[in-house]
Amino acid sequence: MNASPTFSVLTAAQCRALLASQHVGRMAFTFRDRVDIEPVHYVYRDGWIWGRTQHGTKVNILAHHPWVAFQVDHVEALFSWRSVVVRGRMEFPDPDGSVQEQERYAAGVGAIRSLIPEAFSEHDPTPDRDLIFMLPTEELAGRAASTGRS
Repeated sequence: MNASPTFSVLTAAQCRALLASQHVGRMAFTFRDRVDIEPVHYVYRDGWIWGRTQHGTKVNILAHHPWVAFQVDHVEALFSWRSVVVRGRMEFPDPDGSVQEQERYAAGVGAIRSLIPEAFSEHDPTPDRDLIFMLPTEELAGRAASTGRS
């Protein structure tokens, strides 16, 4: 006999733990009457989602419409999963900006290098992705499903 699924709300601590355990999420953003969503690599550190991207349409849109939703999932089965959504304002720290901007950029490089040690070096596997982005995780919500079976 199959157990019925139970759905629950994750605590803030459970949401942060899920963010820390994964490294691929999806960023949703809007422009005019269109919604886009893209997978991105990321690192969760010190209350921020850090990632990297390259110049292009997405960055141009985010420069004018910086509000995004960022989703991360861990799925084991149809009714065994956890999901977190972070909503916030995307920021792109300037490596040539103020001292604070330079410090934020360096923190982002450090975060990315914890995932991809060769990032921002001559052996970088994605050298065109030279922009750091950061998203605060102050507004987060999580849900989970389980069947109670181990």
